[in-house]
Amino acid sequence: MNTLTLDALIEFLNESNGYDDPIEAGPEVLDSPFDALGCDSLTLLNAISKIERTYQTELPESVTSDAKTPRELIDLVNARLS
Repeated sequence: MNTLTLDALIEFLNESNGYDDPIEAGPEVLDSPFDALGCDSLTLLNAISKIERTYQTELPESVTSDAKTPRELIDLVNARLS
């Protein structure tokens, strides 16, 4: 895995949320704020931890404040991986 995709991110978020009210992939998801998708801060932190382990990268601590939407998080992660 060399880039984070929307499908992979959604899976990480759903795993981190215990599949309670799972996020469904769709074009509107990319630019929806995480809180509008039902992701609280703990879910997001768990997903970021899974991303770091899976992609063997370290993300800055500010990632939760820098990335407010899936698109922003995907862009941030993929910039680190390139």
